[in-house]
Amino acid sequence: MAKMFFVGAMALLAGVGCATRPPIDNPVNVRQTGDATEIENPVLVSPGVPTAVSYAELFEKVYGILDDYFVIPPGSSNRYEGRIVTLPRIAPGFEQFWRGGNPDPRERLRATFQTMRQTATVEIRAADRGGYLVLVVVEQELESLARPTKATIGSASFNDVPSVDRVVEVVGPDTTINSGWFKVGRDFALEQQLLRRIRECR
Repeated sequence: MAKMFFVGAMALLAGVGCATRPPIDNPVNVRQTGDATEIENPVLVSPGVPTAVSYAELFEKVYGILDDYFVIPPGSSNRYEGRIVTLPRIAPGFEQFWRGGNPDPRERLRATFQTMRQTATVEIRAADRGGYLVLVVVEQELESLARPTKATIGSASFNDVPSVDRVVEVVGPDTTINSGWFKVGRDFALEQQLLRRIRECR
């Protein structure tokens, strides 16, 4: 009796799944990539005649917005060049729901299972028709972990047998800051989030 009930339930679920699927000759509604509320990058801020005061205010506001998400080291921001570069930060996943800066659920899910980091670069330029153009670029990098040098998976390991091989480790300056990372593209969702906040600087 229970077996018949199980078979009937599976048939009902299969029938419901087939009923909700569109016919083959019916085209599927494809989601458009461009959002109607998408902000242009670079975004025009503070329209009007550029002045030293308005530029200083805009630069400080953009610096403050970036400082909410990233660490900006000394010397990486140049007011005269209109450029701000942040340090890489580890992108938060769903396990760090209280941390912002990863608005796309798909990217946040990927950051939950893989170690990813983000780096932001902002450039501020005077627009041709007044105001300032603010360009925001957020690069994403994925950590590439090599096989550990002392891994024992797949090979016999006997801890009681002393090894005659000696590994000499040279202690020196750390040159592996960017090793083990490779770029996987830009984080457009975080760029849009930053651009929305920057656009309010009027």
